[in-house]
Amino acid sequence: MAKKISSLEDLGGFVFSTNKDFEFDQNNNDEITLDPKDQFLEAHLDKKNRGGKVATVIKGFQGSTDDLKALGKELKTLCGVGGSAKEGEIIIQGNFRDKIMDFLKNKGYKVKRVGG
Repeated sequence: MAKKISSLEDLGGFVFSTNKDFEFDQNNNDEITLDPKDQFLEAHLDKKNRGGKVATVIKGFQGSTDDLKALGKELKTLCGVGGSAKEGEIIIQGNFRDKIMDFLKNKGYKVKRVGG
């Protein structure tokens, strides 16, 4: 079944120009990943909407999705559990907040403990 289109953004960006020499640049969404020393991450402990299970959520990552997924993979390997990395957040299954914070600080990130 095809996805329902609800706005022009669902079409991938709609561009109209009367300039006959206009060229649409498809690669304008490349994000540059900041250095770890310039990143301010927050380490949350989350229990909501997870069936009573606990998850560690790292928020505030600024950079490309490839770098986000690479950092998420490192954290999952460190803790030996599953998780996901998308939309600027890294979700790690279980309560590994202190272990993750130590790892990120050693890599040069500025990490703040948020909540409980």
